[in-house]
This record gives sequence, structure tokens and C-alpha cells, in this order.
Amino acid sequence: MNIGTLARETGISAKTIRYYESIGLTPEPDRQPNGYRDYGDSDVATLKFVQRARGLGFSLEEVRALLTLWRDQGRASADVKKLALDHIEEIEGRIGELQAMKRTLEHLTERCHGDDRPDCPILEDLAKSG
Repeated sequence: MNIGTLARETGISAKTIRYYESIGLTPEPDRQPNGYRDYGDSDVATLKFVQRARGLGFSLEEVRALLTLWRDQGRASADVKKLALDHIEEIEGRIGELQAMKRTLEHLTERCHGDDRPDCPILEDLAKSG
């Protein structure tokens, strides 16, 4: 199949597919005699795997590690679990940061009158340095 068909089947743009190939995340496909890329079912499965992992927030390097483990039938599931647990820890850290941002914004919006006056604690806080 060509890259357009692969893009439709996976929901990943042709540009992104070419990017994944350029960074070695996915293998370069075979070429048809006319020079067009020629993809198969394994490429569809790989890209769907990548898309699902990216949807769960794994970085490209984490996806690369997961792909290596996925392809290795002799892998230890403990290695996969460690990657997932490390990712959960990162997510929890980001959640904490987002909650702190939310609390700050809630505090600032409570102090803002939200009327016709020009003074605004939100803007004053944003203008603070450091």
C-alpha cells in the first residue's frame, strides 16, 4: 500500500509517518519500482502501536524502547512494566504541576474584580519577575 492508504488506515498523517521513518522510529519501507514507498500489514500494526503509545503520553524515546520490547519475543515483562511505572511517575508529577497552576489561577481570579476598573491582579502577577 502507498503512504496515503497507510495514513488513512492508521489515522497518522503522511508527514508524521515520514518523520517517524527519518528518526528511525519505524523502518524505512521497501520501494516500488516507481520509487513510491510500499507498506504492508506490519507497518499498519507498528504505526497503530506507536499511535496508542503516543496517545498515552509516552515520549518518542519511550516509544522506541517499547517498540524494541514489543518486537523482542524473549523480553521480560518486568522491563515493560518498569517503563510504564516510570511514565506513571512522570504523569503524576505533571498532574501536580497542573494542580499548582490551577490553584494559582483560581487565587488570582478570586482577587480580580472583573469589572470596568483597569487594575487587575492577574496582569500584575504575570508582570512580576522571578
